[in-house]
Amino acid sequence: MNPIARKLFRNLNYQELLPGEKRTFRLHLGYTVFDNFVAGVLTLNEFVFLRSLHGSSYQLSFLFQFSVLVFIFLIFFSEWLKRVRNKQKLIRWVGIATRAPLAILLFFPRSAEAMSGTSVYHYIFLLLFLIYYLGNPIIFPTINLFLKSNYRHDNFGRLYSLATLYGKILMLITAFVYGILLDYDPYAYTWVFALAATAGVISVMMLSSIHYTEAAEVIPKGGFFSSVKESVLGMRRIMKNNTPFRHFEMGFLFYGFAFMSTVTVMTIFFEKQLGLNYFSVATYKNAYNIIALFLIPFFGRVLGKIDPRKFAAFTFASIMFYLLSLVLTYYFPQHTEIGSFRLFYSMIPFVLFHSVFAATMSLLWSIGSAYFCKPHQAGEYQSVHLFLTATRAVFAPLLGVLFYEMYGFVFTFSIGAASLLIAIVIMFWSYRRERV
Repeated sequence: MNPIARKLFRNLNYQELLPGEKRTFRLHLGYTVFDNFVAGVLTLNEFVFLRSLHGSSYQLSFLFQFSVLVFIFLIFFSEWLKRVRNKQKLIRWVGIATRAPLAILLFFPRSAEAMSGTSVYHYIFLLLFLIYYLGNPIIFPTINLFLKSNYRHDNFGRLYSLATLYGKILMLITAFVYGILLDYDPYAYTWVFALAATAGVISVMMLSSIHYTEAAEVIPKGGFFSSVKESVLGMRRIMKNNTPFRHFEMGFLFYGFAFMSTVTVMTIFFEKQLGLNYFSVATYKNAYNIIALFLIPFFGRVLGKIDPRKFAAFTFASIMFYLLSLVLTYYFPQHTEIGSFRLFYSMIPFVLFHSVFAATMSLLWSIGSAYFCKPHQAGEYQSVHLFLTATRAVFAPLLGVLFYEMYGFVFTFSIGAASLLIAIVIMFWSYRRERV
């Protein structure tokens, strides 16, 4: 057992768990493992679309955009979910409807000619992933709902963290092996996605098997659209009355633009400027994710001691420096070959800064908004945060590709870094002006 897992189990005796907790943990762990197999495959998804399917830059921006844009419907989905009594049956069918279609990729042609130009297969690929991501605003909110009704409060954090840890380890292994497969066969994605479709359906089936009974009084009695209107007005009220939170989201606006406008261009940079193969991309991504796993406990303690706006400024600085590392790599592309892995010396600081970003943003994204409200308001504040994130996804990825097409990599990454600098200034200005 690795050191992190030992630490999580230090104060947890599995034999002392209640029978319901043991059953829930087995299903939770199974769901997490299968779901993270899919996540490991998706780690290289944009690079696959660019390198194996020969998709265009703008099409690539849509592929990323879909993963975030779907949360703009969160208000409607959350109100609908409140009215569904049998949530297990709902997510079971949603899982089948959104995960199973990925198996269609098994029938994609295995030739560059079929993928050249504006191939219809590009649009089918994008449609399949739009369908896939549409399931997330329904499935994700039910996870904590099911787990919190089965885990005791003292065990929730450790059991959740342990399942997440093993899931992340599998995700890293999957991405690594998948990268090797794709270098051997660029069309391996066809049958790998068929496996991912199967794993995705199994994961949701296991999640839906967790026991959960909806209390009758919890189901809203009012009209659907009146509840949606109340949610919208509630969001507006939060942004108007809670000044520190409004400043927090202003900073996230500039961060979100920087991140979303550069993430797609970064994939293009890896392929067109650096000429990386699949194994190299998987290695760089795994490197910063592995380091992030060890940094998360430390930064978790830091976040509990300082204002989230100061923590956010530190997080934004880490992504600003990894973007500047890419600019440095553009001008100084010296590298060495280690087998099939191409190590760029300027990419070493990129990995280090990206690992800090991955560790800190995973915490800030999940619980940062909760610091600005009372415990019972945390869900409402996080919904505001997710909705605003989705609205940024409407324009930021496309603008990033537009900047790249017109002015190149350096300009795009520099605009992102400048936007992050503004976000950092906003966070420090807000902290000095409005204390929580």
